[in-house]
Amino acid sequence: MRTSLRSFFLLMAFSFALTACSSKPSGESNSAPPAKPELKPTDAETGRVALQRLYTTSRGWAGDTLPVSLQSQNYKNAGGNPDAPLGHDGKSAVWRGVFASDSRRSMKTYMWSGLTGPDAPSPGINPGNEDAFAPGNISTRPFQLTYLKSDSDQVLETAQKHGGAALVKKNADLPVNFSLSWDSRRSMLVWHVLYGKSSNEPDLDVVVDATTNQFVHVEK
Repeated sequence: MRTSLRSFFLLMAFSFALTACSSKPSGESNSAPPAKPELKPTDAETGRVALQRLYTTSRGWAGDTLPVSLQSQNYKNAGGNPDAPLGHDGKSAVWRGVFASDSRRSMKTYMWSGLTGPDAPSPGINPGNEDAFAPGNISTRPFQLTYLKSDSDQVLETAQKHGGAALVKKNADLPVNFSLSWDSRRSMLVWHVLYGKSSNEPDLDVVVDATTNQFVHVEK
């Protein structure tokens, strides 16, 4: 009888030891930690592609809209993204367009963003504020899309031949931005290819005909 009881208790102790070894400590989970969501890569576009998207959206605000201006927003660490585009390929991940409606006597801003990062604008097209529009104001004269035959990547090649290439070679982190608007003095649609950290005070401003892709001059 004692032998049977001893065998029984030994068997129970052995079973308990096996259970303890195979069990995980309390608080541990059998499932793997959830995977972090994959960050969508930044989408950069040329100016002409972005303008067409913004123009189509602006027609939902007013059926007679025409573009007034288009500007890229390339700069280092844009949106908190260390890999944000710098415009060296003629593209940008953020484009801002201004559109005018004669019937509404208003202008409205739209922004397209393909930039990713903790401080990046919301992806896609985001409408902005409305401002008063005076058709006689030559500084905000709208233009027809048919004048835009040279895209931002094409005018970049032209600007590179007029001082841009030397600046980028000297500073690989130098942002390049693009500004499109109507030049009333010359009666032509022009691109300003802007080299530098500030588009308002660039190191170099090369003006290129947006229709023919011909060099116009270096803005002083």
